[in-house]
Amino acid sequence: MSEDAQFAADVRLPARVKVMAPSGMLGAGIDPATVARGLALGADVISVDGGSTDSGPYYLGKGVAKTTEAAIVRDLRILLAAAAEARIPLLIGSCGTSGTDSGVDWVAGIAEKILLDEGLDLKVARIYTEQNAEDLKRRLAAGAIHPLAPMGPLDAALLEECTHIVGMMGHEPFAEALRAGADVVLAGRATDTASAAAVPLMRGMPAGPAWHAAKIVECGGQCTTNPRSGGVIATIDADGFEIEPLDPGTACTPISVAAHMLYETADPFSMREPAGTLDVTGATYEPVDDRRVRVEGSRFLPADQLTVKLEGARISGYETMSFVGIRDPEVVARIDEWSAFMDQVLTDRVRQTLGITREQYDYDLRLYGHDAILGAADPERRPAREVGVMLLVNAADQATATAVAKVANPLMLHLPLPDMAYLPSFAFPTSPAEVERGAKYEFVLNHVVDVDTESELFRIHLEEDAHA
Repeated sequence: MSEDAQFAADVRLPARVKVMAPSGMLGAGIDPATVARGLALGADVISVDGGSTDSGPYYLGKGVAKTTEAAIVRDLRILLAAAAEARIPLLIGSCGTSGTDSGVDWVAGIAEKILLDEGLDLKVARIYTEQNAEDLKRRLAAGAIHPLAPMGPLDAALLEECTHIVGMMGHEPFAEALRAGADVVLAGRATDTASAAAVPLMRGMPAGPAWHAAKIVECGGQCTTNPRSGGVIATIDADGFEIEPLDPGTACTPISVAAHMLYETADPFSMREPAGTLDVTGATYEPVDDRRVRVEGSRFLPADQLTVKLEGARISGYETMSFVGIRDPEVVARIDEWSAFMDQVLTDRVRQTLGITREQYDYDLRLYGHDAILGAADPERRPAREVGVMLLVNAADQATATAVAKVANPLMLHLPLPDMAYLPSFAFPTSPAEVERGAKYEFVLNHVVDVDTESELFRIHLEEDAHA
């Protein structure tokens, strides 16, 4: 018998489990009224995600959060009070945005102060997911690390270049912390679904409905007809699950629920976790009433080999940004031609002035209002009234990046087209025009590690005493 099945049998837990997801991300804003409604509906656990890679590699590379501390304090105060009131677990994954050890400690420090200030009696566990390059190099040498598309085989030197590496944990470390007596679990990098799936799986719910429900609730109200409305609650049982918004003024529909399998998945019918793959090919979505949806037919296929996905970021250079607005009608009408001419003139000026070539620096010229998002793939390039030109210069050091941007300054202010009979003027929104953005990071790991257990790469620290 598995540890989770034995746990469920020992404590004689009910035949259904209710998971409340009050928000898509800690710090994004939580409505106390909807949390109170979730408790009134009988929530057995509160699950919320603390981060992701959505905002790019900087937060992992630098080891800092994208959210302000005040936002974390506000949301966490509401959630800790709710967990204490209902005596149910609070599980948070990917603390500090990227799940670094410093991110876990940052959120844990905030939680500790709130618990002391409010006199709440909750025991906190921290789960650390950062990885050591030397340990990973040993695993690589043993053939236990494999690339995910489109990456190729991993070079051991790349591990040393990463400023931070995290492993993406599944539900089992959460379950271990709860079995050890934690009331609140603050985890490093975790799959978006892990915190929501942990308690249902511990309490004997089938893996198919548990993981599918976890996927649907992981972004809070995004699976409803009003994504801004707040969170949702999922009720998982032996045959499937029901999903209901916490805001009585909005609804879940079969389309809004089924559509969430399209979100952040390469295949809308399957999703990989460390322990296996969720398969929703045979899932059905039926309305229970005008606000709730019933889902059945989800399956979970255990993997032959447990794996943990690695995420790592390194410094790729230093960046300086400059921005200018163009409203000159002739330049705007021929903005592609102007952009190509700008590229030619700037490259020549940098070589003449600084004595360096594009091998020693690079830049992007992004035309906002024209094609900055899709580039040449934009299907509708309509004439614009004005265009914002963003210059992003990248070099091995900050001084070089800024020097290139300064060479570009007079061109971004007045560069005419080759056949123009006058000198146009463009508008810088800031002075100085050049903004040094510091180190630029890039993701360089998209690999998995073979493991014998889901928890072997992670470290669980349980506070000795609850705060009272």
